[in-house]
Formats: sequence, structure tokens, C-alpha cells
Amino acid sequence: MAKINGNEIRPGMVVEYQDTLWVAVKTMAVKPGKGPAYAQVELKNLIDGRKLNNRFGSDERVERVRLEQKDFQFLYKQGDALVFMDNESYEQLELQEEFVGERAAFLQDGMTVTLEMHDERPIGIKLPDQVILTVVEADPVVKGQTAASSYKPAKMDNGLRVMVPPFITTGEKVLVDTNEVTYIRRAE
Repeated sequence: MAKINGNEIRPGMVVEYQDTLWVAVKTMAVKPGKGPAYAQVELKNLIDGRKLNNRFGSDERVERVRLEQKDFQFLYKQGDALVFMDNESYEQLELQEEFVGERAAFLQDGMTVTLEMHDERPIGIKLPDQVILTVVEADPVVKGQTAASSYKPAKMDNGLRVMVPPFITTGEKVLVDTNEVTYIRRAE
């Protein structure tokens, strides 16, 4: 870990402050007419999600933390626990479903995810940006509906509802964005 000046904090950086880990969400350099310049930083706690707005002067030093990124393979769901396997050591790791949040619905058997680790403890998870899902239920097309920006709800095989174009029918495979939970295009 390296110490950096408070005015060097940038969005996305992970820092250790008040004996816990924080990610910088927003930063703004402030140069008041009177007094020294400082950085106004909005921090989000990586452990419990609390937010904090803090001023860091250029003379303040904070510890910059580098998170280790490791690839894991999703194996299965067991109750409220999700079981992953380290791709290198083949060790299994159980995480609570709430750790992944609502995006846990996108997990598929054998899917590779990236876990951000600090001191061998998972801090965050990154799923693939896009997944292929099968439409299990789609409303029929209403005749006379305009083609421009008219979307209909469709239920996917993972239980999620996604707005899709009117030409998508039951049984089709579609590409869905896991971050925005939106339809991208038909899957080949």
C-alpha cells in the first residue's frame, strides 16, 4: 500500500481512512479565496455501504489500497449462499446472496466472475457485462402499435422481467445488460 496526498484522490480509488476501506465516488478540487486548497471527496464504505463527505488537504496523507482481483467460477446456489470456486486453487468460497444483491439472478452455472479481495476477504464482485437469457413469457404483439420505441415486458428464464422489442417471442434467446438490466439484441 502506498500513501498519497489527499488532493490526489480520484473517483474509483480505494483508500483506507478511519481504519476501514472506502471507495471515492466523487472528488472536487476546491480553491477558496482564503486558506489552502483542498479536495472535497465523497466516500462510500466498502464494508457497510455508508457514505461520507470529507475534506482532504494537500498535506493530509491517506493509504491507497490496491484490491486483488481473482477469477472465480459460479458453481451453485445453496439456500441463501452462493458457492464459487477459485479458478487457480480450486478452493470453494461461499458468499451470501445479499453480497451480490439483485444481480444474483444473472448468475449461471459455470459463469466466471471477478471478485475483488482485500486481505483474502471479498469486498466486491463483478459479473460479466452481458448474459444470454431465454424468453419464457412474452406478451403478443398488438396490431397497429407503432414500431418506434414500443417495448413490451418479457419474463426471462431467470425470473427477471425485461422490456424487449415487439418482435421478440417466447423461446428466443436475447442478450441482456447485467448492469442496467436492459435488452441489447437477439443472441446469435
